[in-house]
Amino acid sequence: MQRRTKKRKLKKSRVIGSFIILLVFIGLCVFAVSKLKTQVTKKTAEPRQTSPSSSPAESKATDLPEAHRSDWNLVLVNRENPKEELSPELTTVGTVQVDQRIADALVKFLAAAQAIDPSEHLISAYRSVAYQEQLFNTYVENEMVGAAGSVNNTGQPISREQAETNVKTYSQPAGSSEHQTGLAVDMSTVDALNQSPEDVVAQVKKIAPEYGFVLRFPEGGKASTGVDYEDWHFRYVGVDNAKYMTKHNLTLEEYLKLLPQ
Repeated sequence: MQRRTKKRKLKKSRVIGSFIILLVFIGLCVFAVSKLKTQVTKKTAEPRQTSPSSSPAESKATDLPEAHRSDWNLVLVNRENPKEELSPELTTVGTVQVDQRIADALVKFLAAAQAIDPSEHLISAYRSVAYQEQLFNTYVENEMVGAAGSVNNTGQPISREQAETNVKTYSQPAGSSEHQTGLAVDMSTVDALNQSPEDVVAQVKKIAPEYGFVLRFPEGGKASTGVDYEDWHFRYVGVDNAKYMTKHNLTLEEYLKLLPQ
């Protein structure tokens, strides 16, 4: 009788033990699955690491002014973009004529430049296409004979083709000069190209954006403008545009490529 009782107790203990082991196993499985889900959730929530893909041009474009290539003050006139006579509404500032929309800005710019050097003065501004043609042809004739002040300083005659090539380094054919826009002015301390004191030019160039102007043909800009350095040629583009172009050292041609139509 006692043997049977002991066997029953032993069997019962084994069943209970097996049941406990099963419960522990199930608990471990549930714990493992729960931990795995947590890890998956964390990985999913982690932000994806991406390498910077923005180019210098894209970074440069992040603070672009709200401007368009079609804006009146950004009209582009050069040998690749010739224009017919634009006939802007003109007004007189000093001895020159300009687009009436830039007159006030020019008056203030000139006054600021004269505060730097009293001899600063306006030399040229608006020119009609017809007048530009006469001027260009005169320069060509001077180059052909090697007149004083010409690029051709050999004293020997040159062909008209070579003369035109020389002239294009400092003047443009009719229809290709932005003087016809009424937005460009030649301003200097002397009536000669690239003869103004360098320190004066640097100071005037620095303040120009405050009035919406930029030095149109800067040193190192020929690759995009097609024109050699000119210390006296300033172009009105508007204050925001001028400040951006100056900050990023851009010519008008380079700046327009960043803008929408």
